[in-house]
Amino acid sequence: MFSKELLSLLFGVITSWQVIAVTIVVVLYLFLVTYVGRLYHRPRFISSLPSKVKKKKEETTAAPPEGSGDESEQETNDELGLEEE
Repeated sequence: MFSKELLSLLFGVITSWQVIAVTIVVVLYLFLVTYVGRLYHRPRFISSLPSKVKKKKEETTAAPPEGSGDESEQETNDELGLEEE
């Protein structure tokens, strides 16, 4: 199918110093771009972050551990208008 002249021309073009130099430059550029992209990539925890925040809020709003019942707890309950059980 291919003539000998076409094969020799393609071989000459592919092995020319310009094509080899441009190929090397493009490969180095792509390597640099991917390296910088990985370096500054921030992991995305969008879906898991709110669930963690909700869990922390649930833990903090859960019933406080029963303490000695000192006056500071009584004052905060009075300020909030809550009654002790």
